[in-house]
Amino acid sequence: MSAKSAAVVDAAVAAHGGADRLLDRLTVGLSAVPRSLPAVRLLRGDAVVLEAVQWAWPGYLPAGMLTLLGGAPGCGKTTIALDLAATITTGGTWPDGARCRQAGDVMVWSGEDPHAVTASRLVASGADMRRVHLIDGVTGCDGEGFDPGRHMDLLESTASKLAAPRLLILDPIVSAVTGDGHKSNDVRRSLQPVVDLAHRLGCAVLGITHFSKGTGGRDPVERITGSLAFAALARLVLVAAKVKREEDEEPRRVLVRAKSNIGPDDGGFAYGLERIEVAPDVEGQRVHWLEPLEGTAREVLAEAEANPEGDEESSALDEAVQFLRSELRDGPKPAKAIFREARDAGHSERTIKRAKAELQAESIKEKVGWAWALPVKGAKSANSANDSKAQTAGTLEETAKSASGSSLGNLGTLGTLGTLADGSEVI
Repeated sequence: MSAKSAAVVDAAVAAHGGADRLLDRLTVGLSAVPRSLPAVRLLRGDAVVLEAVQWAWPGYLPAGMLTLLGGAPGCGKTTIALDLAATITTGGTWPDGARCRQAGDVMVWSGEDPHAVTASRLVASGADMRRVHLIDGVTGCDGEGFDPGRHMDLLESTASKLAAPRLLILDPIVSAVTGDGHKSNDVRRSLQPVVDLAHRLGCAVLGITHFSKGTGGRDPVERITGSLAFAALARLVLVAAKVKREEDEEPRRVLVRAKSNIGPDDGGFAYGLERIEVAPDVEGQRVHWLEPLEGTAREVLAEAEANPEGDEESSALDEAVQFLRSELRDGPKPAKAIFREARDAGHSERTIKRAKAELQAESIKEKVGWAWALPVKGAKSANSANDSKAQTAGTLEETAKSASGSSLGNLGTLGTLGTLADGSEVI
């Protein structure tokens, strides 16, 4: 090798070594640069595209959103929902005379009626049964039944393959809640997949629910059973009720808007229910729509409902007892938390206290405050001399006696009196 060639090789080696050293320095420098940290993304207001509300039935059934239909038993809520489904499958006429502009497919899940009953009602309502899809279970899970609380993502995947998914009926909507239907967080978390399905598919979702017992005269939205989160998540709430009538009058019912964040929130329609033959020896129930109604839902329902006033208080107590038993079934719970959940579920403080007495629930003093618990099975009584909790109860009872000079009875009754002295249970 010539001297010139050797010099070229030496230079190349030197250059390579320098490159390695430079690469090492760069690597060290990059490792010292901190990774990007999470940050909140902001969208400027003028970048938001304004979109008009899309409607299946203008003013009453929005597309791409959740709607609730609530009412007392016997109002024909499911029949109403299936009548709306039938209108969508045929591109028919809505109760107000407007034409359904976008005919399409409907999906129906019922946790209460067999397919044959649902199908007979749809046929009676004039549905195009080729566009009706009854949710019948899930595949690949050993014949497992469809659970709206767990399989909403699977339903969305299947529904996206339909030609034109326009409506999903969930009867009852509470079945989509995997936790406690009286707890706001459980309801919101469970219903979010339902809301997401509606939004992504542009499909109206109609959830059927009931009124809580003993809620006559209250705001209709507050009468929806379970947590107030049901009505809060729905963009529109419809309610149905029976109409008071004399013996010689035809049966009538009313459907009215109780809440709407996207349009008018009053008015509705009267309707009747009738049965017709849909096949040999097979009858189906359908809706017969009557005149339009004016006024708020509270006004219309106050005039229409025929709930005996004498039953209201006892019904409210029954509901509160069921609620409190559900709250305490897993063990003691802070009294303040119980009252908070009770308010969300539409129960008054007075009724919850009466429910506590009805269940003979115990009051337990803890470091952070008072808690309630169901009585232990097999215990003699809440004021047993061998029960330390009963001794506490006795102390409170004696305090109350000295203050009022009257006998208070058992612990449950004591719990309805309120605060007796500093450090006593706050209820």
